[in-house]
Amino acid sequence: MRYISLFVLLAFVLAILSFSMLFTVRFTESAVKTTFGKAGENSIIVEPGLHFKAPFPIQSVTKYDTRTRIVQARSETQQTADDFQVIVEAFLTYKVEDPLKFFRAFSNAGDRPIDHYIKAEDSVLQDVLRSSLGETSKFSITDLYSSQSNSSALPELEAQVLDQIVRGGSGGSPLADYGITVTFVGIDRIILPEDTTDAVITRMGANRDRLAERYESEGRSQARAIEAKAKSDADKIRAFAQRRADEILAKGEAEAAPYLAQQNVNPDLAVFIQNIRLMRESMAKKFTLIFSTSDYGMQLFDPNILQNTQNELPVPQGNNSGALSSSDSED
Repeated sequence: MRYISLFVLLAFVLAILSFSMLFTVRFTESAVKTTFGKAGENSIIVEPGLHFKAPFPIQSVTKYDTRTRIVQARSETQQTADDFQVIVEAFLTYKVEDPLKFFRAFSNAGDRPIDHYIKAEDSVLQDVLRSSLGETSKFSITDLYSSQSNSSALPELEAQVLDQIVRGGSGGSPLADYGITVTFVGIDRIILPEDTTDAVITRMGANRDRLAERYESEGRSQARAIEAKAKSDADKIRAFAQRRADEILAKGEAEAAPYLAQQNVNPDLAVFIQNIRLMRESMAKKFTLIFSTSDYGMQLFDPNILQNTQNELPVPQGNNSGALSSSDSED
């Protein structure tokens, strides 16, 4: 029983020593191992796995997450290049690039890594982001709000703000001195105050009127050019058709000249032959001739004349004939 108690006590002591002398670093972390609160060049541990240290308070370990973190800036009023007031909301993403510099810059905020992050974001990143948003003054309101797709200057503004932040803003220290790397800057939105909105709408209306006038002018110019080209093409086609017609007419007259010369020898005979040819060609097809009954020789085809003729003819009588024959016999 005594040996069992000693074994349990020894195991407990070993567990306490292991807990205080061993630590792990994940692949998404980097650690700073300090000795009596001091960190040197060999204090950074970036290899993931199990590591050793002296028990507290001789050595301690502060681990930082190396993944990207985000900082949202408070809304700030900025002035554009054309003297408009706008409210800009922006954010940035960053990560701890040099754990040793980051520890030396913000370890006085507390013992926990979260305390270091909060101080870095509140005292450095927020300030440098707000000061760098002053780059908005280099852009006009029409650059930020464009009526054409993919022509907004927001990406250029974000790039310039990022460049300012990397250099530490206006008169600040570069963020590399804090062991911080900013990876991206984005503009959430740009809000127009009411007065600015009215002015922008008025200016946009005037700009659209200018664009409409320009497009109408260009349209009229193009219409005149199209009409001139169409008229020129029509004149060319008309002239070509006239020349071709004159050529065909001249050729026809040249080919008809020998025949006309022969016909002029006896014009009456030529006209008679042409009439005969016309009659022969006409009679070869089914046709209808219409004559007036008043023409000479056509009266017999008038039905009324035939009826009148029948009425005027004497109708022979049988009794009269018999009587006539008797009389004749007596005589």
